[in-house]
Amino acid sequence: MNIATLPAAEGADTFCEGALLLPVHGVRGGEAYAVQDWVAEEVPVALEFNGISHAVMLATPLDLEDFALGFSLSEGILDAPHELYSVEIAPSDLGITVRLQVSSAAFTRLKQRRRTIAGRTGCGLCGTESLAHVSRELPVLGDAVAMDRQAIARAMSQFQSLQTLQQATGAVHAAAWCSAAGEVMWLREDVGRHNALDKLIGALASNDVDASAGFIAVTSRASFEMVQKTAMAGVPLLAAVSAPTSFAVATAERARLTLVGFARKDDLAVYSHPERVTTVGRDFTSTGSRAH
Repeated sequence: MNIATLPAAEGADTFCEGALLLPVHGVRGGEAYAVQDWVAEEVPVALEFNGISHAVMLATPLDLEDFALGFSLSEGILDAPHELYSVEIAPSDLGITVRLQVSSAAFTRLKQRRRTIAGRTGCGLCGTESLAHVSRELPVLGDAVAMDRQAIARAMSQFQSLQTLQQATGAVHAAAWCSAAGEVMWLREDVGRHNALDKLIGALASNDVDASAGFIAVTSRASFEMVQKTAMAGVPLLAAVSAPTSFAVATAERARLTLVGFARKDDLAVYSHPERVTTVGRDFTSTGSRAH
């Protein structure tokens, strides 16, 4: 069978940060081909706090300063951004080490927790030492301005055009902070959905954004840890493209967070605290189960 050499994938002649241009062979329309295409980078990223290794994550090596700050805040290591004194990025042949210098109070909290996480990409609990560490104390979110369901639809519709790395590779998640009007204001991408959200939280914190004035939208399912991180950031609503889990719903109820799933085009499903979503003349009263 003859192998056609196709032109590089669209945009492949342009540098794509967070991706590598690699040779790809395949079959299209019954014909074999060879092409240069972008593949999302995934590297081990080690987080060190005051010289002590704490976690190794598989992540896209972009926005690592945001990642370091967001992870530290969403995991409760830092109480506030000012407790992070400095961040140093140190690449090596094995991966990337992110060295954080934090306040003595933050470092004491970290040592007390004695939590180690290795390669968390799925369950979100790898390395957790006991059940008591799973459902940690969360802030109870106060009253917030109700979000129009059309604003949520508007935000979700903007994702595709703003996900530059996803467009190039088809392999990454995104998390975005959106205004109450549904405009995507901040967006971060990563191969891991938790990492993308941590990067977003870090960006919001470092830029003094009032996160409670809008909502977070994600291109993934809504796991309980995505809910925990959103609540820790003080954001009152999390909208996900896919489904939540029962633990995520229970966590959202506990934190008074509005959890929205299946947010696609004009459709959505609200699983907790629906009072924050205006329905434009419709209610959420259901007479039967919904087909996914």
